[in-house]
Amino acid sequence: MNLNKILAVAAMAAVASMSMANNPIIQTSYTPDPAPYVHNDTVYLFVDHDEDDAQYFKMKDWQLYTSTDMLNWTYEGTPMSTVTFKWAKQGDNAWASQAIERDGKWYWYICAEDTTVHLHGIGVGVSDTPEGPYIDPLGKPLVAGGFGYIDPSVFIDDDGQAYIFWGNNGLWYAKLNRDMISLGSEVMPVSGLDDPECFGPKVMKMDYQAGKRKMKTGYEEGPWVFKRNGIYYIVYAAGGVPEHMAYSTSSSINGPWKYQGRIMDETKGSFTIHGGSIEIGGRNFMFYHDGLLPNGGGFRRSTSIEEFNWDGDKIPFIPFTKEGVTKPLRNFNPYQKVSAPTMAESYGLKTDRNAGKDNHYLTSINNGDWLKVRSVDFGNNVPSAVTVEVSDAQRNGTVEFYLDNLEGRPIAKIEVTPDSKGQLKSQVKGKATGVHDLLILFRGDDGELFNFKSWQFLH
Repeated sequence: MNLNKILAVAAMAAVASMSMANNPIIQTSYTPDPAPYVHNDTVYLFVDHDEDDAQYFKMKDWQLYTSTDMLNWTYEGTPMSTVTFKWAKQGDNAWASQAIERDGKWYWYICAEDTTVHLHGIGVGVSDTPEGPYIDPLGKPLVAGGFGYIDPSVFIDDDGQAYIFWGNNGLWYAKLNRDMISLGSEVMPVSGLDDPECFGPKVMKMDYQAGKRKMKTGYEEGPWVFKRNGIYYIVYAAGGVPEHMAYSTSSSINGPWKYQGRIMDETKGSFTIHGGSIEIGGRNFMFYHDGLLPNGGGFRRSTSIEEFNWDGDKIPFIPFTKEGVTKPLRNFNPYQKVSAPTMAESYGLKTDRNAGKDNHYLTSINNGDWLKVRSVDFGNNVPSAVTVEVSDAQRNGTVEFYLDNLEGRPIAKIEVTPDSKGQLKSQVKGKATGVHDLLILFRGDDGELFNFKSWQFLH
């Protein structure tokens, strides 16, 4: 058996092993500290970015992904990096962030090292679109660097007043003015989250009996602040290292806060946990990070998602699953032009690091690499053809389309040569109707083949 066939068999085995897994949701990059935001019918997922070779927290930029179905995620680029903030240490320490829309503008709050004091501070990037480009309107931190000044969370109350929370081993907050780039109050500490008395001795005893670490059970870092049914919630990493996820509630944004319990255990492969929840389509989802991707770990973390149901006003305990989200909000339309970095799963592929909404592509494509798009609805009529767009072709290869798995023959196969440019086309063979998972397999000579920019089925 030649090398190409061996690699193809390995690719099929990889598909089979992952066919029932959707966590972590992104395999092209390490994506810690997920901060989801729902705008209209789209989920915008703002994340940090652990470098592939990180041995400590090595983080240069922030990334954006979108989804309208909660199964497939589209890479929308790397809209911000430390270069955006001239006051920040360059090329590293681009830590946790959260973004929000207000009055037609997008505000992306980040933490980075304030070089005037060599401690993390809170900054803000502003853009007309979530995809950027973002600018730093202040030219300095919104909150100057201080010990533990990381992990911003922004929240707009029902009366229109905005707040920003942040902190590690301490939690602080302040009002934001309507412009969202200036503070409307002094910086205030959040009290009670780290006071054992607010948890009660019974809760602490239960933690000890369960064999958990005999350390503090309170707030550590990573706040996620929101309001539901008149109740204010803070979800956060708790308990020291390794962290679990817990939450507290209050009837006022100013507290006092009451501990409500553990909602997620310590994640596998990562000694930290960080995330937040959204509601969309009448369903609820909790985002978090773990270290479960190949070569992952505490400094190479990835976003995962679990669906959950509220228990009245309580967040239930949410177990980790390999399956993650299994039911889409809606099926995927293959008759639109699809940006190539749109997928539920992938193997061996990487994305560009460009800013801006358009012209993103898959790179580092080798023989046997693949991607999967889930719940693709071809409808009742068989598509006549499929088109792909490639660039920078270096070797002979193919782009092959399969339904549900890599067994049998592809429904379409497109040849790519070093002379190939732009859009290529192939007829569709077989009856591609109804809803299927769609797999795109790349084959070719040894070495990187080409960049893959888009695909589209035609009626």
